[in-house]
Amino acid sequence: MKVLSAVAWPYANGPRHLGHVAGFGVPSDVFSRYMRMAGHDVLMVSGSDEHGTPILVLADQAGVTPREFVDTNHAVIAGELADLGCTYDLYTRTTTANHYAVAQELFRQNWLNGYMVERTQQGAISPSTGRTLPDRFIEGECPICHYPDARGDQCDNCGNQLEPEDLINPRSKINGETPEFVETQHFFLDLPALADALREWLAGRDASGSWRPNVIKFSLNILDDIKPRAMTRDIDWGIPVPLDGWRDNHAKRLYVWFDAVIGYLSASIEWARRLGEPERWREWWNDPEALSYYFMGKDNITFHSQIWPAELLGYAGRGSRGGEPGTYGELNLPTEVVSSEFLTMEGKQFSTSRGYVVRVRDVLDRYGPDGIRYFICAAGPENQDANFTWREFVQRNNSELVAGWGNLVSRTAAMVAKNFGEVPRPGVLEPVDEEVRATVLAGFGSVGTLLERHRQKAAIAEAMRVVGEVNAYVSRTEPFKLKGEDQRERLATVLHTLVQCVSDLNTMLSPFLPHAANRVHRALGNEGDLVPMPRLETVTGLDPDDEGRSWPVITGEYSDFPRWESRPVVVGTPVAKPAPVFTKLDESVVDDELALAEG
Repeated sequence: MKVLSAVAWPYANGPRHLGHVAGFGVPSDVFSRYMRMAGHDVLMVSGSDEHGTPILVLADQAGVTPREFVDTNHAVIAGELADLGCTYDLYTRTTTANHYAVAQELFRQNWLNGYMVERTQQGAISPSTGRTLPDRFIEGECPICHYPDARGDQCDNCGNQLEPEDLINPRSKINGETPEFVETQHFFLDLPALADALREWLAGRDASGSWRPNVIKFSLNILDDIKPRAMTRDIDWGIPVPLDGWRDNHAKRLYVWFDAVIGYLSASIEWARRLGEPERWREWWNDPEALSYYFMGKDNITFHSQIWPAELLGYAGRGSRGGEPGTYGELNLPTEVVSSEFLTMEGKQFSTSRGYVVRVRDVLDRYGPDGIRYFICAAGPENQDANFTWREFVQRNNSELVAGWGNLVSRTAAMVAKNFGEVPRPGVLEPVDEEVRATVLAGFGSVGTLLERHRQKAAIAEAMRVVGEVNAYVSRTEPFKLKGEDQRERLATVLHTLVQCVSDLNTMLSPFLPHAANRVHRALGNEGDLVPMPRLETVTGLDPDDEGRSWPVITGEYSDFPRWESRPVVVGTPVAKPAPVFTKLDESVVDDELALAEG
C-alpha cells in the first residue's frame, strides 16, 4: 500500500520547542516507521515554511534579509529534526523554485476553474511603518465568544475563522498600536462554492470512524459559517501571483498558508525529481487506493480539513462551478487529519517571546533523543492537552526506561555474556517459557493495531506491559540461581528465551525509540543498525531560478527496515558485557531546569 505521511511544515522563525515536535514531529515518525515495518511503501515529506510577514518583521529586528534569516533557521530546524530521528524521505523548504512552480500551478488552475475570485477587503496597516500587518499579528476580542486574545485569522477559543476587522478593539502584537484598515484588492478562495464537496468528503471521513472525534467534529462545525477567504497578501516576500497584470506586482504575494499546505505536494514532486524519476510522486497522489495522513497540532486543523482540501477540490474542478483538473491530475484528498492537542510546560503555555520554552536542541544536547521521544509517546497531547514537567520527565526516564526496559536488556546480555559468551542453544521449552514467548508474539498484533490507528500512547503502554511480563519471567525462572552443571541446559533455555524476547521487544519498541533500538541490537551481539536513521545532505536547486543556491535537506535510505515480526535469534552469536542502554538522571535535573526556565 502507498502511504503518504504528510508532516506539518514548521515555521522558519526560529528553533523548535517541545510543543512543536509533540504535535507533528515524533507522532509522524513513529507512525511512518511502523508502516514501513508493516510492509507499506511510505513517502514522508515536509519542510520549512519560510514566507509571510512575520519573517519580514523578525528579519528586520535581526538586521538581516528575509533570505538570510530563513536560511539560518531552516538549517537549525532541519538539524533538530534529523537528530530527533525523524525519517523524512525529503524535508525541504518553501523558498525553492520547485515549490514556487507547484504553488502557482494550483493557484492558476483554481482561478481557471472559477474558484479564485477577486474581491476588495479591508487590509490592516501599521500606522508607524506603513507595512501590512499579518492576520496573526493582530489580536483583539472575538466578536463571537468574546475571548480577549483572539487572532485576526482565527479564535483559538471557539475555533471560528475571523478577519482582522472583525475583532473588537484590535491591536498589533508587534507594538500594541491600533491598526488602520484600508481597502485593497485580493484573490479569494471561494469556499462556499466548494462547501458541498467539502461536506460530502467530510461526511465520508466521519462515516469511516477513523478520525479522532475532536478533529472531525471541529472540521464539520466550521462548515456552518463558511465564507470566501483571501489567498493573497500585500507583501513583497513570497510567491508572486501567476496571472498577467499581477505577476509583476511586487506588493502582492500568495498567502503563506495557501502555499504552505501545497508543500506536501511540491515536496513529493521534488523528491521524485531528485530521485531521477520525475513522475514517481503520482503513485501517492493520483492513485485513489493510496492513503494519506496529515500530522499537526490542533491550531492547524482548519488549514488541513478545509483550506487544503478546498484547494484540491477546486484544482480538480469538483465544486459547484465545475472545471477540469490541471496538469497534476485529480489529487487525493487526505485520508485522515491526525491532529494532536496542545502541550504545556509546568502548567503554562509555551511562550517563545517570554522565553518560557523547552527547546528541542537543548533537550537533545543534554539528555539525548530517547527520553523526550518516550515522554511524547507515553504522555504527550495525543487526544487531549498534556503537561510536560521536568519531574515527570525524570521519573519516566528513570523508572520506565532505565529500570524497566534498560534493566531487562542489560541483565539479559550480562547473564549471557557471563555464562556462555554467546547466544546459547536452548533445550526443551517448559510451559513458563512458551507462555512468555506467546505473550511477546501477541504484542506484535496488539501494538501494531494501535499504531495503525494512531493510538500511540496505548501502543507504547502495551509494549511496556509486555516488557513487564518478560521482567516477571526473569523473576519466576531465576536464571541467576541456575549454577549447577546439571542445570546448564535449563539455564541455556531460559537465557535463549530471554534473548529472543528482548530481540522481539526491541523490534516492537523501535518506532518509538529508534536510537536505543540500535544500541540494544548491538548489545545482543548483532552488527550494524536494526533500523535506518535519517541523514542531513546539502543539495543544490533543480531549476535555473535556484542557480548558485544550496541548502540542507533531510533524507534517507529506508528500504532495509526490519519487518514487523519476530526474527529468530542466531545461536552462537557472541554477546559481550553491555554498556547501559539508558542514562539515569539525577533528581537535581528538575530544579536545574526549572531555574533555567525562570531565567
